[in-house]
Amino acid sequence: MPPRGLRPVGIALVDKPPGPSSFAIVAALRRRTRARTGHAGTLDPFASGLLVLLSGAATRLAPCFVGLDKRYVTDIDLTATTTTSDPEGAVVERHPAPTEAELHAAVEGLRGRVELQIPAASAVKIDGQRAYRLARRGVEVEMPSRSSDVHELTIESYDGRTVRLSLHVSSGTYVRSLAQSLGGHCTTLRRTAVGPFGVDEADRDVASARLLDVEAVLARLSEDDVERVPASVRNGVLAAAAGGGGGAA
Repeated sequence: MPPRGLRPVGIALVDKPPGPSSFAIVAALRRRTRARTGHAGTLDPFASGLLVLLSGAATRLAPCFVGLDKRYVTDIDLTATTTTSDPEGAVVERHPAPTEAELHAAVEGLRGRVELQIPAASAVKIDGQRAYRLARRGVEVEMPSRSSDVHELTIESYDGRTVRLSLHVSSGTYVRSLAQSLGGHCTTLRRTAVGPFGVDEADRDVASARLLDVEAVLARLSEDDVERVPASVRNGVLAAAAGGGGGAA
């Protein structure tokens, strides 16, 4: 018998609504299954979209998923910056919106390999403390930058104040940093895909979310992504699933 908490085994795709934290969604699935539960990348509370949740022994497969590229759609108010680069922060500065030509030039400069400053309201540690905790206390710190690959960045619409962008970016890219680089802040953010998994195949209600078969899910990943976890660990997860942990819960 496997240790308590390793079953049911499976992977859930959930369409998180704006409002609850990613950890609240994880906790809701854990309460339902009573199994160890994890995630493969959080979303800010104001954001919506695809969360990949791992149940039971499948939590050991997290490295297969955390490095996957992401796709987003975001609305950015280009007339104001905020302390968090999202609607939850206080306004720092107001300014005129760029012209359409200025916006296209700025977006062009954000494609490819770019250096983006990590937002102050992030989980990155500064001198041993989470940056967002320092920000909440009003402590100003010099945030480091991070290299990101912006594979695709498309202007979907622009009304002279708010621009809607669709993005395909490498794992670890802060969309709020892109908004900050454009002189604005995200007003909406929706994750539409994580690697080969799309939000259109996700369940909206975590209370009834399906647990997908682990072997079928891994078959959709590249060999490099699968091999981020040793074969012995993968085989152990598959054995636990075969023992009665897979399928719907």
